[in-house]
Amino acid sequence: MSKAFVKEPDSEADLQYEPPAIPAGIKNYMTPQGYRHMQDELRQLLRVERPKVVETVAWAAENGERSENGDYIYGKLRLREIDRRIRFLSTRLESAEVVDPKQQKKLDQVFFGATVTYADGRGNAKTITIVGIDESDLSRGQVSWVSPVARALMKAQEGDIVDVRTPSGVEQIEVLKIHYGVARGESE
Repeated sequence: MSKAFVKEPDSEADLQYEPPAIPAGIKNYMTPQGYRHMQDELRQLLRVERPKVVETVAWAAENGERSENGDYIYGKLRLREIDRRIRFLSTRLESAEVVDPKQQKKLDQVFFGATVTYADGRGNAKTITIVGIDESDLSRGQVSWVSPVARALMKAQEGDIVDVRTPSGVEQIEVLKIHYGVARGESE
């Protein structure tokens, strides 16, 4: 049966998650920790991962027939994935605007880098840290500054009730506490 009918990907690279593009006109804000993390990943790929894979591919190419050589085929595939990630990281780091939450002057309002505790309409308290697009990780309480909840919280103060637009409608949340410093789940 043709792949056109079963919609199977041509390779594992097609299954790779592609991070979202930064919307036009929006700055690529990033915390210092997020910037360092991306730099470390880029350095690891360039200095360790890629040279190791290139060495494996070169060795596999010397073994003759490439069409049935698993090391060669997988190595070339992995090399494309690494190069794609390197291009992505390089582009994002070039466009990054690092904002240090510790330098925030208005500590009584929510801005980029704030750690905010809020209560929803049912009284459930939740704490999030507003971070860059590439740093968001909901399991660690880090949400992108362009997310609906972060946008609703921007410029709010403790005690304010703000409207968050969700797919299920508008929900009101109350700002309980605002803190600036190290992002939740991050170490200095």
